[in-house]
Amino acid sequence: MTTATLHPPTARRPGPKSWLALVGAEAKMVTRDTSGLIIPLGLPLLILVMSAAPASQEVIVNGRTALDLFVLPLVLTVIIATIGIINMPSFLAYYRRSGILRRLAVTPASPAMVLVAQAVVSLLQAVLGLALALAVAFWGFGANPPAHLWAGVGIFLLALAAMYALGMMVAAVAPTPNSAVAIGLVLFFAFGALGGLFGGVQMLPDALAPLADWLPFGAAVQSLGSAWAGVAVEMTHLVSLATTTVIGTGVAIWLFRWE
Repeated sequence: MTTATLHPPTARRPGPKSWLALVGAEAKMVTRDTSGLIIPLGLPLLILVMSAAPASQEVIVNGRTALDLFVLPLVLTVIIATIGIINMPSFLAYYRRSGILRRLAVTPASPAMVLVAQAVVSLLQAVLGLALALAVAFWGFGANPPAHLWAGVGIFLLALAAMYALGMMVAAVAPTPNSAVAIGLVLFFAFGALGGLFGGVQMLPDALAPLADWLPFGAAVQSLGSAWAGVAVEMTHLVSLATTTVIGTGVAIWLFRWE
């Protein structure tokens, strides 16, 4: 009787179907979180609808109105800030708190796959928010496209990276989902208050006004406004967004733990 040689099974790396399945699972998690789904889409639209009518009548420069130069940049920044700084960290903190990341660490589906899938779903949510806001602004209130379209696209992507870097940093230090939301809200409102969320930057006290150029929220709003106006983007704003991306990513990598 011949005894067959037994070989231990070889673990296979997850293929495209596994990645798509994980992205689909993450999408279901996001859609089940009603507040996390509605607020990043509903709050910016509320700001837009409340401000668009009078702003669309005030021409500022190059045929662009206050709606184009101030309201739309603010709305787009609110979308990516709420998703990147508040929503995404709460999911990652929940996965770590519940032990999902630790259990995945011993399977071919590494915890990094969860991070990538969550980033993909968050990006899709941001694109949906962007599409809704632009559709309402263009078709409902006659908004104009950016005078420097590709500069606007590049700035939006850079601002998105900066907000996600901040969110990953929050996820790295927050021990629980609730604390992730709390930290994210504090950062969102602090950066927003200093970046024009509750009024123009010119309304800030003289001691605080320079912070609008260096903090990512204000830098995103002002640089997007420059792209819409067709004027040169201030290097300070680009440096702010790039620095936030680099520092936030570095701190997140340094501090993030799977359990």
